[in-house]
Amino acid sequence: MNYFLDALQRYADFTGRARRKEYWMFVLFYLIFYIGAAILDGLLGTVFITLIYSLGLLIPSIAIAARRLHDTGRSGWWQLIALIPLIGAIVLLVFLVLDSTEDNQHGPNPKAVPAA
Repeated sequence: MNYFLDALQRYADFTGRARRKEYWMFVLFYLIFYIGAAILDGLLGTVFITLIYSLGLLIPSIAIAARRLHDTGRSGWWQLIALIPLIGAIVLLVFLVLDSTEDNQHGPNPKAVPAA
């Protein structure tokens, strides 16, 4: 849950890096809350709760994906590859799953242990 809240606190921060765990925990909690909102919408017979939820978390989702791509040594603009039908989504998924690279132009490796 802390990863989800941390991503919300860094609402529109497109700089820096995000580890795999941070990104995928955000995605997990996003989906859990989305399913809860969809169930609530189904019970109430509306669609606006999931719509508001999705629109409210659009920018944090893009921001954390950009930070995740920075962690693999790519620009956040690589998210646009998902606009290519089927192949683009697969390529983006592969990029998001890749392990961290060493220090790069987006900052130091977040997996590196600080020197004692």
